[in-house]
Amino acid sequence: MLTQNRLKEVLNYDAETGIFTWLVVLSRRAGVGTVAGANHLGGYRSISIDGSRYLAHRLAILYTDGYMPEGSVDHINRIRNDNRRVNLREASRQCQLRNSGMRSDNTSGIKGVRFDRARDMWNARIYVSGSERTLGRFDDILEAAYHRFAAEACLGYPDCDINSSAKQFIEKRTILDHWVAM
Repeated sequence: MLTQNRLKEVLNYDAETGIFTWLVVLSRRAGVGTVAGANHLGGYRSISIDGSRYLAHRLAILYTDGYMPEGSVDHINRIRNDNRRVNLREASRQCQLRNSGMRSDNTSGIKGVRFDRARDMWNARIYVSGSERTLGRFDDILEAAYHRFAAEACLGYPDCDINSSAKQFIEKRTILDHWVAM
């Protein structure tokens, strides 16, 4: 089992940049002072130490806080190789899912809001404990965004997803409407 002491013997971690560099030579491929690890596993950075591979974001917590997290570690800004300590937090699997990006087939620009062509209305929905809940159908996308954001607030999403697309849409639309009215 890797300890904080062993980690600090072989690597230096810059918490402001999130970069690990080698303090000793452990393989022919990496010299002292070179950046440790490689990006893979879906964009995550991993580092091999003493024959075992570790994810850099987990090592960052071991390095700074002295323990290897038991559960998940979430990248707050969703950039998987941004291992700055301020960007990392221990989070439940549910919280990680709430902080996921928008689906590639999303056309509204708001997570959980889609246009229902058959009814000619906007549909808002949210996932709760693995099941989809419909929040309603609305004539206006702004109203659907309000309902989505209200549901996120009630379910604690802001604690997990600081980048709510519903909130961003509402803020942009409010500012735009204000300027148009002038």
